[in-house]
Amino acid sequence: MTTLISIADIAQYVDQEVTIRGWLYNKTGKGKLQFLKVRDGTGLIQSVAFKKDLPEDVFETARSLTQESSVQVTGIVRADERAPGYPGGYEIGITTLEAVQIVPEDTPYPIAHKEHGTEFLMDNRHLWLRSMRQWAILRIRATIIRTIRNWLDDNGYLLVDTPILSSLAGENSTDLFEVDYFGEPAYLAQTGQLYNEANMMSFGKVYCFGPTFRAEQSKTRRHLIEFWMVEPEMAYFNLEELMDMEEAFVSAIVQTVLKAHRQELEILERDISMLEAVQTPFARISYDDAITKLKEIYEQTDDPERKAMLKIEWGEDFGSPHETALAEAFNKPVFVYHYPTAIKAFYMQPVEGRPEVCRSVDLLAPEGYGEITGGSERIYDAELLAQRVKEIGINPENYSWYLQLRDFGSVPHAGFGLGVERTVAWICGLNHVRETIPYPRILNRLQP
Repeated sequence: MTTLISIADIAQYVDQEVTIRGWLYNKTGKGKLQFLKVRDGTGLIQSVAFKKDLPEDVFETARSLTQESSVQVTGIVRADERAPGYPGGYEIGITTLEAVQIVPEDTPYPIAHKEHGTEFLMDNRHLWLRSMRQWAILRIRATIIRTIRNWLDDNGYLLVDTPILSSLAGENSTDLFEVDYFGEPAYLAQTGQLYNEANMMSFGKVYCFGPTFRAEQSKTRRHLIEFWMVEPEMAYFNLEELMDMEEAFVSAIVQTVLKAHRQELEILERDISMLEAVQTPFARISYDDAITKLKEIYEQTDDPERKAMLKIEWGEDFGSPHETALAEAFNKPVFVYHYPTAIKAFYMQPVEGRPEVCRSVDLLAPEGYGEITGGSERIYDAELLAQRVKEIGINPENYSWYLQLRDFGSVPHAGFGLGVERTVAWICGLNHVRETIPYPRILNRLQP
């Protein structure tokens, strides 16, 4: 009896006849042998058509298949450690084959097994997703998202959704997408954090998880216009407890990917030794000490171009070269805490006795991947928050409900945001975030 299976489960069916349904990824061979590499979304397996074992019409179907033709393959599973595939070590000896749709030779699948330019691949993103590299990346992304949810759910955090349409800015008001909300201006959410603070006052430990939008005119490899972010918020948490929680959370994500996706990381040629080193505790350094260290690195650098990029003074925010240099100094994730108040969001709690510095923290990933999380203790004193709003020129009427939270049982609290795409880029070892999301929205690209 033939069993319909997924390729991922092929090891359970050695010496049995099975059927798989999928698409032709690649084909080699000539004459009496055809080697068909078939993918079904769960994996890829080599299926062998031997002319003498098949009716003539079945072998001709195998010979005529073109790249990305859809097929149904039936055959006997054989264990062979030389056989390529994911999982490798198995192949199917074809007994029958049905072509569901053959891609015409005069209009072939546009992404052949050769090098293509990035713009061409982006124009064909809807098809590029079928490549094994993209298959590996997006499977890892799915596991990262699942691990995020599972870890937070298992550790007492409640998912509370926050609006995508909002009347106010969470951070820089110049980075907002404005839309017409029945005659009134509204904005696509940069963050769910302000609403999350209200949710936290009801449930203690919460998180929101969804798409966020930044209208930044940026073309760097780290930036997307639309990206996904998870934002936990915790009552009665201080900055040190926040860092403890973050390192346990991020370490769990990395270790889960290592356990579940060795073959996908192999496809991506990822150096897993760098991921295996992501163990708690992470390094921690104050902004003050980070500036001192960066100045030391600056003085020790001979390359004039790198030297120019590393120049920095106290009070300035870090750029990519600074974040990379700091992470290289530790070769593991590093927390940088107590940033200058002037370069952080208005709601961050100042350090006692040093109002020019706030109780903020960023987690920098190694290997040049930069900021993975950003968070802080939040201002919980009503008068202090009102003062900060006034100092930076925000209209308090626009934030009336947010300010009111401090009038009814305000408590110390803290939270952070983790960008999914930057996390995927880091764990997968990718050069650009455009590959970390199925349909990236970057500057000047809204298609496909």
